[in-house]
Amino acid sequence: MTDPIAHRADGAFTGTADRVINDGSTPPSLLARSPRVLVGHGGGGRLTQQLIEEMFLPAFGDAHLAELHDGAVLSLGGTRVAISTDSFVVTPLFFPGGDIGELAVNGTVNDLAMCGAIPQYLTLGLILEEGLPMETLWRVVQSIDRAARRAGVSVVTGDTKVVEHGREPGLYINTAGIGVVPDGIDISPRRARPGDVVLLNGAIAIHGTAVMSVREGLDFETSLESDTAPLAGLVGALLAKLGLSVHTLRDPTRGGVATALNEIASSAGVGIEVKESAVPVWPDVAGACEILGLEPLYIANEGKVLVIVDGDVAEAALDLLREDPLGAEAVAIGRVVEDHPGRVVLHSTIGGSRVLDLLSGEQLPRIC
Repeated sequence: MTDPIAHRADGAFTGTADRVINDGSTPPSLLARSPRVLVGHGGGGRLTQQLIEEMFLPAFGDAHLAELHDGAVLSLGGTRVAISTDSFVVTPLFFPGGDIGELAVNGTVNDLAMCGAIPQYLTLGLILEEGLPMETLWRVVQSIDRAARRAGVSVVTGDTKVVEHGREPGLYINTAGIGVVPDGIDISPRRARPGDVVLLNGAIAIHGTAVMSVREGLDFETSLESDTAPLAGLVGALLAKLGLSVHTLRDPTRGGVATALNEIASSAGVGIEVKESAVPVWPDVAGACEILGLEPLYIANEGKVLVIVDGDVAEAALDLLREDPLGAEAVAIGRVVEDHPGRVVLHSTIGGSRVLDLLSGEQLPRIC
């Protein structure tokens, strides 16, 4: 297991000598171990972690980047703003319950919400393959417009590039989002602390399973639809009532709930324990995962949020989440502990325990 990079208050990075280069001028050892980019480097698991820790962080060395949050919270002219960027390469472009356009808006809005921000503006970059049907592009553009209106954000600038036929699978989308962080809000993966309770707003792995049901001709004979949705309203209502008692927010997209919890445990230097029986998984999802040999805890979600709150307000937080349709099935799934810092432990339904580690590769490519 690789050692984590330490982050000092002055923004410098420390760690094992062969991995961390403060000025970014020396090629990282990652180049020798992995001379070519693999699909797994974009999967959100251990390979992604290595790419970030061994290449990007040492090269750029910025304290905001070192937070490893869903976005960066900056002060501009006395106002705290959050900024986030994301790219969407989902295959197929249209899937049960959504499409790449809606996904791009919701994913960006949700990353801002995970920073405690009220989303305001989006930028839009479209990379199109020569020969893409104009009707397909129009459907995606209309979907983007509907999703932006629903989320209460405006698309204010953008860019379009066209690549030769055969270079890209139709259409990629890159976004950036900007939102305002209200006073009295401090959301960070580093704020998780022993005694906190881990909440989840509903059943997991729905998005990934819905995409699997159509890509490459797979058919699970299920009516599952993606759970993609904008979460800013749900999160905003929670923060308005509980403020600083909400410590950490994370939408478990790439790599699912298990990966998101690992990232939080590592950032905060705490242990997290999860009760398997408390994690809601729909029967259709469980059945599909069993057929494919996949673990629901590692499958991407697009309408779920992990909320880590002070234990004293956990019940109040659940009540607030359940007032919103997107949080009607909210549950407590675990707690933050002092033991096994940096690790997530799952207490299984049969009475045993095991470590929920990061995936070594890509479980399911191109689902977000």
